[in-house]
Amino acid sequence: MEKVVPHSLFTDHDIYLFREGKHYKLYDRFGSHTLEVQGKRGVYFAVWAPFAKEVSVIGNFNNWHSETHKLYPRWDESGIWEGFIPGLNWGNLYKYAIRSNTGVLLEKGDPFALSWEQNVQASSIISTTWYEWNDKKWMSNRRKKNTLDSPLSVYEMHLGSWMRGVDDPNRFFSYREIAERLVPYLKEMNFTHVEFMPVMEYPYDPSWGYQVTGFFAATSRFGSPQDLMFLIDELHKNEIGVILDWVPSHFPGDANGLHFFDGTYLYEHEDPRKGFHPDWKSHIFNYGRPEVKSFLISNAMFWLDRYHADGLRVDAVTSMLHLDYSRNEGEWEPNIEGGNINLEAKQFLQEFNTAVYKEFPDIITIAEESSDFPMLTKPVHDGGIGFGMKWMMGWMHDTLKYFKENPINRKYHHNKLTFASMYMYNENYMMPLSHDEVVHGKSSLVYKMPGDEWQKFANLRALYTYMYTHPGAKLLFMGNEFAQTGEWNYTQSLDWHLLQYPVHKGMQNYVKDLNAIYTTETSLYQNQFKPEGFEWVEANDHDNSIFIYLRKGKDECDVTMTVLNLTPRVFDYKIGVNEGTSWEVILNSDDEKYGGSGVKAEVVDEEDDEWMYRPNAIVLTLPPLAGMVLKQKKSVQTLKKAKPASKK
Repeated sequence: MEKVVPHSLFTDHDIYLFREGKHYKLYDRFGSHTLEVQGKRGVYFAVWAPFAKEVSVIGNFNNWHSETHKLYPRWDESGIWEGFIPGLNWGNLYKYAIRSNTGVLLEKGDPFALSWEQNVQASSIISTTWYEWNDKKWMSNRRKKNTLDSPLSVYEMHLGSWMRGVDDPNRFFSYREIAERLVPYLKEMNFTHVEFMPVMEYPYDPSWGYQVTGFFAATSRFGSPQDLMFLIDELHKNEIGVILDWVPSHFPGDANGLHFFDGTYLYEHEDPRKGFHPDWKSHIFNYGRPEVKSFLISNAMFWLDRYHADGLRVDAVTSMLHLDYSRNEGEWEPNIEGGNINLEAKQFLQEFNTAVYKEFPDIITIAEESSDFPMLTKPVHDGGIGFGMKWMMGWMHDTLKYFKENPINRKYHHNKLTFASMYMYNENYMMPLSHDEVVHGKSSLVYKMPGDEWQKFANLRALYTYMYTHPGAKLLFMGNEFAQTGEWNYTQSLDWHLLQYPVHKGMQNYVKDLNAIYTTETSLYQNQFKPEGFEWVEANDHDNSIFIYLRKGKDECDVTMTVLNLTPRVFDYKIGVNEGTSWEVILNSDDEKYGGSGVKAEVVDEEDDEWMYRPNAIVLTLPPLAGMVLKQKKSVQTLKKAKPASKK
């Protein structure tokens, strides 16, 4: 094997931007790149290790010897080591042998590697992200799918446990096998988007992908980079958007990963009060170091650019923004203003959102944030953090607490469902029923519900009715759509066999129809982030546990009404309506085809009486533990403005 040839892909401008924290396409420079130098094909390597004594490339081409292929340090004190090795090509295994300033030899995977091995060695693989995409139509039109006035119904899934082979339940499906099954399923279920829990390379299955080592590598558990691209391509060709979980909050102390990369705290903060997660036993990025900011924002850009991702759900934002997150008094240090906000992380998130939206204005960034941190989804130029949406964690916790209550006691907890209307327009909210709610002893959604089997399923259908007709985007974790009874288990497939039972098939059909209504009834999404899109009709009937509200589109005649009867009683209920309107039931969660009791929700009377501060009324039969959606049939009669009298 020939020796390392001096070569560089970096310009002076690249170095300047990198050191300023403003280089957002580092993946074009760092890592391994096949190219031709001096008439010879081979691979160029570049790695950042500013405090190393020496850096060499080791691999299956030199018997993993650290003395044979030493890289050259750049003259500009950027801390970058680089060089070209002739004769190498795609498929070669490699690592960086890094001699620390204390003389310790570390073997590290390439932070910019496009592929990693799945074994203890966890070598990087010289790879490529070349792929011939077939999603031009989607990419040119996706802005319409990601706007705030479009329906956004997301199916959250874990690729390793959504579905596995019947012949071998321990075998992962490949990205291509998943594509074959997932695309028609999502189309049938009327979801608009899918969210993949992290697909970046990770060493430890129980982390579900949230302990990333290969930030630029699609996990090889399910195939090659091109296989993942094929999956995304197929989804796009079928009008389904793809959101990727992105984890800039922390990384594991894995020997092959970023931790103590060059024998120093390079990527992580040196101070454990800022640099170590006590809960997750992982390390926190140093958001104040410009080169680390360049690395992270480049990583976000990479998945949007090379993999055509339509959005990023940013994990654990609360932990990033709060210095005292999961820490006791004395275990954290206030910022320079004396507060608990990590000002460096705040600035990083603002720069991240500004950068990705400038480059890809038609994508969406979503914050998983559980505190009341202000202005998360407000523009950076107005002092906000710049996210497109935020998970509505308060809504999720309040809703689940309410539905867990026995219907007899719900009148004492009525405000759990009405409280969200006090703050639901403070941010652009996505309503999640996520993986976190059906694991670690929390039980499945259907088993959180009270009562016998029939009541559990009826309650869950009513909960979904509330969710899908409430303002905001939607997210449902896999298995919840057919009321999986067991907790989510990352080591096995979902319990698809449950669909042989009518009550589970009924739930699946109900979610399918809810998605259909949400994505076709414009009143449910056009103004989902605007106060004018929502109006309470009845918010205070505690005794009967009744909730009634209107959703409104941009056209004043475009109105739907949701009625929730959250006790097992069947009775007729008088509802105030506007003059000149009549109403038709378009969805009833108690319908027999969904596993309900079959009580027909119908308007049995229309009255001219003033009721609920409205001029007219209807009388509606309410099925037990049910949600109903009614559509305004008749246009509101509006008087033409009289012409002003002419002055004589």
